[in-house]
Amino acid sequence: DKEVRAIFLRLFAQLFQGYRSCLQLIRIHAEPVIHFHKAAFLGQRGLIENDFLTKVLNGMAFAGFVSERGPPFRTCDLFDELVAFEVERIKAEEGNPPKMIKHVRELAEQLFKNENPNPHIAFQKVPRPTEGSHLRVHVLPFPRINEGRVQELLQEGLARSQGAPPAARGDKKCVVPAGPPVGTFLCA
Repeated sequence: DKEVRAIFLRLFAQLFQGYRSCLQLIRIHAEPVIHFHKAAFLGQRGLIENDFLTKVLNGMAFAGFVSERGPPFRTCDLFDELVAFEVERIKAEEGNPPKMIKHVRELAEQLFKNENPNPHIAFQKVPRPTEGSHLRVHVLPFPRINEGRVQELLQEGLARSQGAPPAARGDKKCVVPAGPPVGTFLCA
């Protein structure tokens, strides 16, 4: 699952490399509007005749992408790092499938770590009782809770959590790296 997501992450990073240099901040409204200059992006990459990329850029999903990822000051993530800093690595791996697979596996591992910062902590879901289960005669009553044992378990859990790393990393906003300009990506 994570490897498939990593492949798509790489694909979109390659597809949209240099998109930040074609963003325009329009300040005529009370709140600034971010506009993507599609013609400049396609022209500088030599893809004006590319029907697929033109349709992608005209879609609602890309408009949402621009509004979400357009602001110059926001929380950065793995995609921003790929677009800004991994340009040369992605280019170098184009003709070398083993290196590409290695990079995809590294990305998949990062995605897994982002979603599971504490993999040793697992939460067990308790199923809801079925309809009419309270009417069954053979069901034993719920046992009394041993308060001493509950306190013991709470103390054990607190002791373990004090030594563990924080559950989630805080989202720190930063200036989004622009990456190389669009003109450096000439595609066939």
